[in-house]
Amino acid sequence: MKLLKYLICLILLIGVGTSIWIYYPHYQLYQMKKHTVKASQTDDRVSYLTYFKNTKDGTLHHLALGDSIIRGVGAGQSANMVTQFSNLLSGQTHKKIESDNQGINGITSSELNQLVQTGQFDDSIKQADIITINVGGNDIIHAAKGLDLQSVFQTYDELQATFTKNLTDITSRVTKLNPNATVVLLELYNPLSPDNQMYALADKLLPKWNVHIYETSNRLPSSIVIETTKVINGEHLQNLSADGVHPNLAGYTAISEQMMYQFKHQYRKTAA
Repeated sequence: MKLLKYLICLILLIGVGTSIWIYYPHYQLYQMKKHTVKASQTDDRVSYLTYFKNTKDGTLHHLALGDSIIRGVGAGQSANMVTQFSNLLSGQTHKKIESDNQGINGITSSELNQLVQTGQFDDSIKQADIITINVGGNDIIHAAKGLDLQSVFQTYDELQATFTKNLTDITSRVTKLNPNATVVLLELYNPLSPDNQMYALADKLLPKWNVHIYETSNRLPSSIVIETTKVINGEHLQNLSADGVHPNLAGYTAISEQMMYQFKHQYRKTAA
């Protein structure tokens, strides 16, 4: 009987621990988004959009670093997210936007970190007003190839820790070179269909990943996280290209519009 009670308690502890591991990040994300400072007409602080409208320079520089999502795979060259957002921002600010798309197909966070640390983008970083960064998806894709469900769980925390360190290193160097730039980070989205057997698992694990993106953003002088999961998810599969991973034209348009929405409705963070 004592052994049975012990086993029951052990099972309950394991169940509670697993639930906390999986579901607590959902709560963390909810709280982070809930407390995101939003612009209002009665406050002296300004939105990101208002800030860029009021800058004296007639030209704004938008640098984009990262993977194939930055590059625009899944849509035409002029239809990528970077170009679309730059055009929207130009129309809203009545300024010329010079965009520099340095997206590299297949790049991982470790590879991007190495390029940033060795000074590959130093000159571009120093002159940029906005620096958009999206990386990490390839970390998961490369690590998950050939793994079963149990192995994915076992390697996820280590993979996430490596990604978080890389993103921290990347953004630290960016802000060291240009503390006045606004750093734009993107959430990692779940491209799987709800019918896919891995969909539920991905939907539970991705908040753990995205929490670290928000935490990294919160440590920067001026930074915003774009809620790509609002426009790319199991209910908006029409925004994915035929490969089922990258956005299509509609998807990149939706992300760029989400970027503009947040630029309009969130306060610009400033260094203390």
